[in-house]
Amino acid sequence: MNTKLAGCLVNIERLNNLMDQQHLSAVVVRSGVNFTYLSGIAYPGSQGRHVDFSDSPREVYVIWPREGDPTLIIGDVAAPRAKRDSWITELIVYDDYEQTAVHATTAALKNMGLSASRIGLEKTVLSAIRWQEFQQSLPDAEIIDCTNLMNSVRWIKTPHEIEIQKTACDILDRVYIEVFSQATVGETERELHSRIIQGCISQGAEIVHGTLNVSRNNLLYLGEGDTEITKGDVIRTDYVSYYRGYPGHQSRTFVVGEPSPELKRSYQQYRDVHRMLIDKCRPSTKANEIYRLADETLFDLGFGHVGSMVGHSIGPWFHQQEPLLIANCDVPIEAGMVLAVEPYVGFWHLQDLVHVTSDVPRLLSDLFDTDKMFIVG
Repeated sequence: MNTKLAGCLVNIERLNNLMDQQHLSAVVVRSGVNFTYLSGIAYPGSQGRHVDFSDSPREVYVIWPREGDPTLIIGDVAAPRAKRDSWITELIVYDDYEQTAVHATTAALKNMGLSASRIGLEKTVLSAIRWQEFQQSLPDAEIIDCTNLMNSVRWIKTPHEIEIQKTACDILDRVYIEVFSQATVGETERELHSRIIQGCISQGAEIVHGTLNVSRNNLLYLGEGDTEITKGDVIRTDYVSYYRGYPGHQSRTFVVGEPSPELKRSYQQYRDVHRMLIDKCRPSTKANEIYRLADETLFDLGFGHVGSMVGHSIGPWFHQQEPLLIANCDVPIEAGMVLAVEPYVGFWHLQDLVHVTSDVPRLLSDLFDTDKMFIVG
């Protein structure tokens, strides 16, 4: 393994400490978030579905032993990319559709002398059949769920992870500014959406997804359509732009035409609450305290109650990760976390990625000035 490269992104010390606490000889990961995190490979395009479909014939695994080098189990179609991009040098390549990744993985564990060890496996992403196959193939092993352990490892980012995520965020904000500034009355949601996607790709993003809606279209998150922009519209966005497997994930809002005093006041009130929540992202604050602050403050201001979530952690591969900023999550915030703060209400939706430090919270991108309403036309 290229330890220097892996150590830039993987929080190896934290992973080792948590494995020791649970007396694990190895963790075996399968999910997209943990496969990307431990292998350094961001699956491209449609191939990405194979890392998250529980019974994919092209599934992938990473064996990360407490002692020794990790091993990557991957199908022959994706093997060339693994050899090019991964810091893991020990590869076991199986024949897609002809062999099973579980067989290759359990055989590797036996060869590593771990067949009778305590092993962590991601129970939440494996089908019941796959879990059973592991148990049957390793009858002398003690297999436990390592989902929460891996979540906890990824919570705390390395400096290099922060650097990559900042680049991803800057790409998205630059595109927002460019596309918003050129938006015109008569354009459709779909046309604006396509320009955001194209803009991010042209600036170095690998994968981009998201949605955009005008305030007259109440089908939020059901996809942009042919609704045309008119004077008075508020345009709400929510996009994720991936760079080297890590997401930039901000939401921005702009207004078409000169807004009314009431609309300006509404935005400023909402913006002040958003800033308040960002400032609350400090060590020892609990996730549900941020949620309650958002819900109570926005309700008192007349916006109504927020939805079931006002933010979440964020990391490689999938943008929405634990801990979630929800009512029943009492996980303490820690220095080193990156949190997406997004208390969306009505047609207002601002979202920023916040790096929690031992000092003050820091925005990963400050290119887009949200202190003032973005007005076009």
